[in-house]
Amino acid sequence: MLINVGMILVAGLIGGKIFEKIRLAPIIGMLLAGIIISPNLLGLIRGDITNLSKDLRQIALVVILTRAGLSLSFEKLREVGISAVLMTFVPASIEIITITFFAVKIFNLDILDAAILGSVLAAVSPAIVVPRMIRLIEEGYGKNKKIPEIILAGSSIDDVYTIVFFTVFLNLKLGGDFSWINFVNIPISIGTGILFGVLLGHVLNIVYRKINLTSVYQAIILISISFFIVSFEDTINNYLAFSGLVSIISMAMTIKKLNPDLSANLLKVYGSLWEIFEIFLFVLVGITVDLSVIGKEFIPAMALVTIGLIFRMLGVYTSLIPSKLDKKEKLFTGFAYLPKATVQAAIGPVCLSYGLASGKLILAISVIAIIYTAPLGAILTDKTYKRLLTRP
Repeated sequence: MLINVGMILVAGLIGGKIFEKIRLAPIIGMLLAGIIISPNLLGLIRGDITNLSKDLRQIALVVILTRAGLSLSFEKLREVGISAVLMTFVPASIEIITITFFAVKIFNLDILDAAILGSVLAAVSPAIVVPRMIRLIEEGYGKNKKIPEIILAGSSIDDVYTIVFFTVFLNLKLGGDFSWINFVNIPISIGTGILFGVLLGHVLNIVYRKINLTSVYQAIILISISFFIVSFEDTINNYLAFSGLVSIISMAMTIKKLNPDLSANLLKVYGSLWEIFEIFLFVLVGITVDLSVIGKEFIPAMALVTIGLIFRMLGVYTSLIPSKLDKKEKLFTGFAYLPKATVQAAIGPVCLSYGLASGKLILAISVIAIIYTAPLGAILTDKTYKRLLTRP
């Protein structure tokens, strides 16, 4: 096991650095490194390492969403208004519906498998979006109209929104009964998650003020509480709809509101944590993927993902109609909403682990989506923000 862990870290680091040198998204290098060392190619990794992948994917998701929350401000989101709310669900909803419809036609999937695939592909990648929007906030681009905050908040809740739908569709596929209460519970789970997160944020702020701790110990407490929240979700969902991921984001946002200096220190620690878990997340996906399925389905998968991206851009534009953003700013926001990586890496392998017949196909299309959209979104964001946005 230790040899496997060491191999994953070294291979992921080398792959990431190579792609960073050629100015492409490092996560693609990590993903390809996983494919190369997997049992399908060089066979440097034993299959038992995948037993850890579920927990590592969950940890990676918690770390990146907390990092997003520590960068967000309640006040700035209120100033943005309705567009920030629409960005959390309109683009994702349009993409889920679009991909579900076309996946049935292109891959002959049944409606539930297609809906599961749609909910996997519809999420935007915090791994690509969060660090770039934090950089924009620091440099001041889009500051007057709070564009980085709109994208940060929208993409963070967008991820939770699609994961909730993924869970609903997966449970139905595994034999659950269809009930409209599953969809009614989505806004309820978001509301209860926000309330619980705000309460915990106030409690943690008091604890941090009373006890003198280094930023590392403060981060350890915060991430431990986050793990408890995720476990609490599994327990309480039998009685009340509750989203642990939303709770984690709102807890981090509350800490930022109450103590900006503490938030800044925590953000640095979480940035370091993410560098480690990012390697595990994407290398493990590469190890899991079946190359024969990727080769067979590459062209139709690219077509499906492209169709989804086009309709996602339309969803972004629709969401921003009530805003004061001009055409260039709306175009940039659409670019920033294109990349897919983190959520696809986190939940793409889940169907395979449950033994679904469509599991290999869903994972293969998820990997193709990452390879295609992560560099596309990253390059478009990096190359256009100075041209399309203004700063005071």
